[in-house]
Amino acid sequence: MTSMSRARAARRIAAGAAYGGGGVGLVGAATVGVVLAELRLAKRHVGNGTSGRVPVADGVYGSSYNTPGEPPLRLTMLGDSTAAGQGVHRAGQTPGALLASGLSAVAERPVELRNVALPGAQSDDLDRQVALVLADPSTVPDICVIIVGANDVTRRMPPTRSVRHLSAAVRRLRTAGAEVVVGTCPDLGTIEPVQQPLRWLARRASRQLAAAQTIGVVEQGGRTVSLGDLLGPEFAANPRELFGPDNYHPSAEGYATAAMAVLPTVCAALGLWPAEEERPDVSRREGFLPVARAAAEAASEAGTEVTAAMPTGPRGPWALLKRRRRRRVPEPEPSPEPTPSAPST
Repeated sequence: MTSMSRARAARRIAAGAAYGGGGVGLVGAATVGVVLAELRLAKRHVGNGTSGRVPVADGVYGSSYNTPGEPPLRLTMLGDSTAAGQGVHRAGQTPGALLASGLSAVAERPVELRNVALPGAQSDDLDRQVALVLADPSTVPDICVIIVGANDVTRRMPPTRSVRHLSAAVRRLRTAGAEVVVGTCPDLGTIEPVQQPLRWLARRASRQLAAAQTIGVVEQGGRTVSLGDLLGPEFAANPRELFGPDNYHPSAEGYATAAMAVLPTVCAALGLWPAEEERPDVSRREGFLPVARAAAEAASEAGTEVTAAMPTGPRGPWALLKRRRRRRVPEPEPSPEPTPSAPST
């Protein structure tokens, strides 16, 4: 599928989400039988995010930067098992903890992390998660990171419905004053037990949903980072290192790789990135594009950021596509543990 046809497909899904449609399929009805047969085989080997212990990483990171009278930055994670950090054993190995630690180092401020992500969640659970996040108006996060979409693909949620729920979540968080960064649907074709033809179909479905998610998020004032096949080459070369024990969720090193890709966008959303790096770099093929085309390109290249850039024109809304240099994310210090957060009232 060409970039232009991917853009058209993503635009149709996003438009269906905005206007209430629900019949746009991800891979076509003719392939559904094959997908279901292969998926049943694959599910014998992977848990699909519905079981296993998730370390609790909530708390304050970077307490050494504490300044009297200056509150910590608030970071909240929403989404599914990848956002929660399923597959690792220590709190400091979860993506939330890694992002909180990295953000604290860049901002030189403490960061209070809260994680409301739910293993096994689909995009329709975001409504409940956002309600939890916004229950207390005095503790609205400075920034929210959402990672969701994989379960929507494997459980065949209509993509228009998936994007509609995600867009609504971003809109509510932005209206409340939070910045939002979405890690779009990862490439399910990289999961080790998945074989052809499901591997190809899963990759195509994942990228279509990721592109449509990008359009919906950018139109609501959020930013996206393509997770795509970010870990694909590493999985292929050394799957035992980057896959967790269940062969489905990332390992500690895998989560660190993903957090390293998301951290620059989190910092940029909060105005913490150097101004010179905010300008598009032609040498890295960055620039302004119609949002649907930017979404399609980002879905094909992991680690790519898309954010709103210009008002709507004859070809629709425009976006800035950036390929940021990744920063190594400092791992949270093993001792002491992050300071526990006070319970919400």
